[in-house]
Amino acid sequence: MTTGATVWLTGLPSAGKTTIARALAGRLRADGRRVEVLDGDEIREFLSAGLGFGREDRHTNVQRIGFVAELLASHGVLVLVPVIAPYADSREAVRKRHQARGTGFVEVHVATPVDVCSVRDVKGLYARQAAGELTGLTGVDDPYEVPEAPDLRIETQDSTVEESAAAVHALLAERGLTT
Repeated sequence: MTTGATVWLTGLPSAGKTTIARALAGRLRADGRRVEVLDGDEIREFLSAGLGFGREDRHTNVQRIGFVAELLASHGVLVLVPVIAPYADSREAVRKRHQARGTGFVEVHVATPVDVCSVRDVKGLYARQAAGELTGLTGVDDPYEVPEAPDLRIETQDSTVEESAAAVHALLAERGLTT
């Protein structure tokens, strides 16, 4: 059976997590890999509907996503998870769940500076926060705990989407997860 794993892409809103995950998914599918992308926005709509954005709800959301990711990965799927997951203890709990079950877990920090993210502002969140219409924006007026020792750190302001996806792909290939 093919070895599965979870690749968690964490970073600020508009850092490029989902864009990289989708580009990487295409590349991995071309390699013949079974891949699923668990997008944070889609998960919030379906699996975590009703949860808010306080610390406890964010932790619950991350644990739910981690559970589904580990389940899929344990069945040979390479699961790409572009989800902010702002708290280190939440990410660590997901990693430990994977380790306890012998399932691979790779943490990728999409380390885009907040000023670059605010220019990209894919969903208009930074503009709404600046206008006083939104509070609790991760990395601005709500915490984001930067991973201390991710498996890979990508600074997207210095690379293209293709280069970023290639960097993750290279790490996965090094770990025997691309075939």
